[in-house]
Amino acid sequence: MSKSSAQNRLIGYARVSTTGQTLDAQLAQLKAAGCAVIFKDTASGARVDRKELQRMLGKLEPGDVVTVTRIDRLARSLFDLFAIVQRINQGGAVFRSIAEPWADTGTSTGRMMLAVMAGMADVERDLIRTRTAEGRARATARGQHMGRPPKLTPEQKREALARREAGEPPAEIARSYNVNRMTITRLTA
Repeated sequence: MSKSSAQNRLIGYARVSTTGQTLDAQLAQLKAAGCAVIFKDTASGARVDRKELQRMLGKLEPGDVVTVTRIDRLARSLFDLFAIVQRINQGGAVFRSIAEPWADTGTSTGRMMLAVMAGMADVERDLIRTRTAEGRARATARGQHMGRPPKLTPEQKREALARREAGEPPAEIARSYNVNRMTITRLTA
């Protein structure tokens, strides 16, 4: 494709969350908007490993216009939306949504909205981090163990330590409890 024909390619992106849903309505809208190439995914918007989205982002050229029917077809969270739109813009392409005309990074209003989204995504990320830390602190205060449950009960741990101190090889002790040798090696009193 020559440089001149690569300018202003209208590229569509359509996504449905489940196999029971259909892409038909989105495809019709994207074709009516002039999209000749449409990338289609059947996956949750929360998944970052959407094959067709990644393929589309890898094929973008300066001047391309990525079009979606609604912004929720591109991402489920503000943070993810900002990250994807930022990748589109960094490649010299433009993002637009048919249902949300303000979400057009080819306009000054759209670029301003992207800047506002960046700030909101940053706040969202901080809120999530804060809520997670608070939840962890509350659980720890209630005496809840965080992370994976221990492989050995307190009694098994005492027994394994005594066997190890008596000179029994860790691999043999581990086999008797059906755990990895490193589980026995890392045990402390």
